[in-house]
Amino acid sequence: MTAPIDGIGMTSARTRDRLVKRLQENGIRHPGVLEAIRNTPRHLFVDEALSSRAYEDTALPIGHGQTISQPWVVARMTEAIVETGRPGKVLEIGTGCGYQTAVMSGLVDQVFTLERISALLQRARKTLRQIGIRNVRFQHGDGFEGWADHAPFDAILAAAAPEQVPESLLHQMADGGVLVIPVGPAGRQELLRIHRVGNQLEQENLGLVSFVPLRGGRI
Repeated sequence: MTAPIDGIGMTSARTRDRLVKRLQENGIRHPGVLEAIRNTPRHLFVDEALSSRAYEDTALPIGHGQTISQPWVVARMTEAIVETGRPGKVLEIGTGCGYQTAVMSGLVDQVFTLERISALLQRARKTLRQIGIRNVRFQHGDGFEGWADHAPFDAILAAAAPEQVPESLLHQMADGGVLVIPVGPAGRQELLRIHRVGNQLEQENLGLVSFVPLRGGRI
């Protein structure tokens, strides 16, 4: 039996409101991002056995050695690409279960999302269709390569951490575009926001984070 989209009990609107309040207390300010977190049924993106924990501000396992990111991190990364306006085309590296994709989808025109693990990609596609999200294009691909056929992108968001920023992603940024990406080895990752202004790149450190490593190839 599929869990209801609106949620009940520990997945109810009241539980979601508590999560949003917690995010506000921890510095998330963008009203559109907060509303997206409130309206996105996170319990549908985790295994049913974990649904009672879906609105905790914590990462949870989704299988294949991957996690659904902590809601605060999802909110902060989304906020980092929409603070100065609504992006047109956004590239997401690491679809995972599709939760970050869902939160972004109402705040941008179109999401192009890449995932190297086919089983996760298929699950995310099914969940996003179930909740009526239609402005997402999916690709089973290598995040280090990006998606050159649809570049340049107004924003690129990476949900896994390389040790260095891939040059391919920098080349796929539009003029005026932004790349938000965790960088560094496990335990010492920094969340970076990189702006392209003409041929110049301006880098800003948004704080310490913990992500699974970005891996190449497809499985």
